[in-house]
Amino acid sequence: MDTVKDVLDPTCPSQVALGILGNKWTMLVIFALSPGVHRFSELRDRIAVITPKVLTQTLRALERDGLVERTVYPVVPPKVEYRLTELGRGLLESIRAVREWAEAHADEVLEARDRAELARG
Repeated sequence: MDTVKDVLDPTCPSQVALGILGNKWTMLVIFALSPGVHRFSELRDRIAVITPKVLTQTLRALERDGLVERTVYPVVPPKVEYRLTELGRGLLESIRAVREWAEAHADEVLEARDRAELARG
């Protein structure tokens, strides 16, 4: 029988997932890749507010973590495609749940921020 880990313990394996999901760009890139294969420029266009540098860093980190597969074709100019791995696709349900929560509660969060700002004067 598996023992329940303490998510607050820095040695808990869940810290890995929290580190990945805690990054705004990671979640957006994974969501952008959910329909299938994309080239860099397609991802940049889909995530309009991301800079090329941050997109590159995020894709490299996702590839390092085994969530994204990068395929380079030996043509001129080089053709590079990105797709989610099975491991990356496994995160989609969690990311969709966060998105649904955000869409349902964004107004409440923004109102709370406004109240806090007003209270600070």
